[in-house]
Amino acid sequence: MTASHANSSTHKALKGIRVLTLALNLPGPAAVMRLQSMGAKCTKLEPVATAGMTTADPMGIYKPAAYDVMHEGVKVVQADLKSERGQASLHKQLAQTDVLITSFRPSALVKLGLAWKDLHQRYPALCVVSIVGSPGLRVEEAGHDLTYQADSGLVNGLDMPASLYADMGGSLFTTEAVLQALLLRQRTGRNQGKGVFHPVALSDASAYLALPRTWGLTAPDGDVGGAHAGYKVYPCKNGRVAVAALEPHFAARLCEAAGLPKQTAMHMHKRRTHEAIAQFLATQTRQQLDKLASSQDIPLHTLPR
Repeated sequence: MTASHANSSTHKALKGIRVLTLALNLPGPAAVMRLQSMGAKCTKLEPVATAGMTTADPMGIYKPAAYDVMHEGVKVVQADLKSERGQASLHKQLAQTDVLITSFRPSALVKLGLAWKDLHQRYPALCVVSIVGSPGLRVEEAGHDLTYQADSGLVNGLDMPASLYADMGGSLFTTEAVLQALLLRQRTGRNQGKGVFHPVALSDASAYLALPRTWGLTAPDGDVGGAHAGYKVYPCKNGRVAVAALEPHFAARLCEAAGLPKQTAMHMHKRRTHEAIAQFLATQTRQQLDKLASSQDIPLHTLPR
């Protein structure tokens, strides 16, 4: 057994930790997928599926393959939390749970008897991570990944974003929140053994991922936004190439490969440098560029048209 395999199979940081999740769709299940991989014992309570359906989770309906990946190893139980039987099932789980993850609006949690004050009184050691759309006064607003990305300036023109960045960023924030809550609970002192409440806002996750844009790094005049000739996507002879020769030594190798004078690497923001590199790359096939990257240690990745 290799060391890396041993780490992944035996060093489970959350072994013995019991997680109960009520979160549907993507952020919550994606977080639970990670927590389960860290050794946590994860159970999910879903709404009762309608006739002919196996799940009431929207992800399981419109993308079953993704649902299956995120729920591998997770025990899924269906319960109507608005019924006495469903509430009994919920509280049976809560009595043996370390961390509860929710993704309802606060008003919905109150209606279900899951407000933090009530839960903390009944289960003092229980930690709760509450996924919401936006924080503060906007917590009850309707929203989704696309609206949070739009609010963060990550939606360009009429093009759809390449990924669900707010949801996936939110899943990482949720995983982090679980780890923080457990760490705080185990610390000695007045908080020893006491549960912690931690809200996670998807809009905050989106804003965090948008920080490079906010700082100007990915703006058109930023070095990683297209202003630096060594950090761009160019057409090549039979496709495209993403070039990331940002550091001076990488830029120098790129210029040398393009047959440009050595001092060109000091002028990567000049239009003539952009044009010269573009002209060189347009003559190269993906295969030639892949070979160049390997032989000259230049960070680039070729793509189809």
